[in-house]
Amino acid sequence: MSRRPDNEPVFPTLADLIGLRGAARGMELGARRLALSVQSGGYRSVYRGRGLEFDEVRVYQPGDEARDIDWRVTARRGRPHTKLFREERERPVLVFVDLGVRMFFGSHRLKSAQALRAAALFAWAAEQAGDRVGGVVVTTGEHRSRPAMPRREAVLALLKALVELQPRAPAPLAPGLLDDGLARLVHTAHPGSLIPVLSDFQDLTGAGERTLGRLARHNDVLLIPVFDRLEAEPPPPGNYRLGVPGQLIELDSGAAAGRWRQHFSAQRARLERLARRLGCPLIPLSTDARPVSVLAHGLVRHGRAA
Repeated sequence: MSRRPDNEPVFPTLADLIGLRGAARGMELGARRLALSVQSGGYRSVYRGRGLEFDEVRVYQPGDEARDIDWRVTARRGRPHTKLFREERERPVLVFVDLGVRMFFGSHRLKSAQALRAAALFAWAAEQAGDRVGGVVVTTGEHRSRPAMPRREAVLALLKALVELQPRAPAPLAPGLLDDGLARLVHTAHPGSLIPVLSDFQDLTGAGERTLGRLARHNDVLLIPVFDRLEAEPPPPGNYRLGVPGQLIELDSGAAAGRWRQHFSAQRARLERLARRLGCPLIPLSTDARPVSVLAHGLVRHGRAA
């Protein structure tokens, strides 16, 4: 197999993704926790959707949320009482990975390859935290869904699917692929899941945005746009031949520079608006970055902001 100058494979192997297990120790998925009751040991995650299980009821205290009032106990005892919850020990972590044809692009490494590495890091970090791991992988002509399951075997099954489905050659565009994959994710996710969504989002339509909104209402969705620096900034002025054999175009980068940058900026602005509307963190990941550094920093930043 051909390799890059740094001896990294163009197409990640299962061994490569397994090898990221150690690096995943630098990622903290749990975020800070806020104590509800020191005596009972109950905690609520600052991640809105993390699963909670009922623990006990106590007398209402200033600052308690109205939605947590136990109205039956309140009516029976004549004083407001609040439900306390304990954080579930095993949270579902569902990794969504877009491996459509647009991800088969990159000047440093392929966007698809970077997405595989990021997905593996999330899976290993979840496994090390004692969470359940599953995911949805979409590619031209095929979707694979795996419900969140405990133990290392679940991680390995997800990584195997990623390696098998990664694009290895150009293919025709498949309209609706991303939207359809997100719709399938709705049927796989359970409330309280952490859902990292890895895609370039170039094929996301209004229907896909609405699906993300449904997911974000009851889960913690992380939007992770994978991009290549060449998509953000055109090459130096000159004439270039782009495409694949049989589908080549001539490009004057100097003449197209303005539209090039405008297209990328508009796409990024759209994702930023979507993230604000859904209350989701946006963690851009370029193909020339160390994914563990970018993701760890983004998760910590989100935890502090919550």
